[in-house]
Amino acid sequence: MGLMDNVKAKLGPAKGKVSDLAQRHEGKIHHGLDKAAQAVDKRTKGKYSHRIQSGTGRAKGAMDRLTHHGDTAPDTGGTAAPGAGGATTPPGTGRTAPPRDAGGTPPSEAPPPTS
Repeated sequence: MGLMDNVKAKLGPAKGKVSDLAQRHEGKIHHGLDKAAQAVDKRTKGKYSHRIQSGTGRAKGAMDRLTHHGDTAPDTGGTAAPGAGGATTPPGTGRTAPPRDAGGTPPSEAPPPTS
């Protein structure tokens, strides 16, 4: 039995308990996430609002998956949202991110080459 099999076997019962607690306290957890996001946004004076909203959305999505709300609608894998104009969703959502150069910058934002 491999290491991952051992880890999964030991953490399996804990996942059920965590899921049950998350279901019972889902409203409080969502409220806490919103409150924390507002506090961080206020401290950073709105400079990182988009990233904070994105992170909060991902955390809420993870909560939904943990409480089994995500079981009813499986990820379609690669389908862009309507009206997205072909844009792709960031990693961690089951979809691919736009290509980036070696410096991590999307090609449309990369500085022109110097000769």
